[in-house]
Amino acid sequence: MAMATASFPPPSATAASATSSIVFEIGKFNAVLEKVESAGCCSSGRHLPAPPPKPLLIGRPSDAGEFQVLLLIHGYLLYNTFYSQLIHQIASHGFIVIAPQLYSVAGPDTSEEIKATAAVINWLPEGLRQHLPPHVNPNLNKIALSGHSRGGKTSFALALALAEQKSPKLSALIGLDPVDGTGSGKQTHPPVLKYIPQSFDLGVPVLVIGSGLGELKRNPLFPPCAPKGINHEEFFEECRNPAHYFVAKDYGHLDLLDDETGGLRGKASYCLCKNGESREPMRRFVGGAVVAFLKAYLNGEDGDLRAIEDGDLCLPVHLQTVESLL
Repeated sequence: MAMATASFPPPSATAASATSSIVFEIGKFNAVLEKVESAGCCSSGRHLPAPPPKPLLIGRPSDAGEFQVLLLIHGYLLYNTFYSQLIHQIASHGFIVIAPQLYSVAGPDTSEEIKATAAVINWLPEGLRQHLPPHVNPNLNKIALSGHSRGGKTSFALALALAEQKSPKLSALIGLDPVDGTGSGKQTHPPVLKYIPQSFDLGVPVLVIGSGLGELKRNPLFPPCAPKGINHEEFFEECRNPAHYFVAKDYGHLDLLDDETGGLRGKASYCLCKNGESREPMRRFVGGAVVAFLKAYLNGEDGDLRAIEDGDLCLPVHLQTVESLL
């Protein structure tokens, strides 16, 4: 079972001064990122107990304490490592972030991704503690699930299935520019959107974050990465209270990824979607909004979420939409 650790430097002075709220900056906890291989993979010739069903990237505080758990599901044909800076930001505010690598290659059907995500959640009680230091304790009584792009579709689909089963496994749901297909009227299997307002009977609080540029084409050769009719707008339209909705005006579908994403897929992420001028502001906003939402609904501290919605904070981005159902 291979495990690797990475650490990040503190934010620059420019980044730290760009906002008046700590949620958009690196938090007070020292955070590290570790890779954990899945069952059947090992580097030492033996298996460690309870390997996860999929390879994981885990971001966690290195400080002692008990921390809430967030799962982050990657977008279509993306790597979980492309979210390292976002994961680090969230973990530095006192959360354990688990980002599974669900697949390397996949077709249009998301059924296997939904099953794999459920398998990771089912593995947590048995296996997660064995891959954390003794002084870092996960609070598995409140688990939040989030997903980006197609991972957002996967997360909503699983949350709906668990709600139908009356399962108490999830306590919060986050859609990061979620997409349910390849274009308006072209949902991929299994379809999530029903096109009925407030039809999602989830039973948990929801945060939906959208990108203002996601529904626009970068050039005539490529379709929009988050087409209108199957994107964040419709996902929020079908949510019930409590639900919160932010749309960043001048940023694109992949602007929450790391500043640098390598390899062919990483390079493709710069040219397939219409993007903003840089990724850092959008990524910092997404990280801060996620932290504020988790603090509100998992920790009972809603000050930052209220301040974002009321316009009382200096944000890294301009918001074109701020809505909530309470």
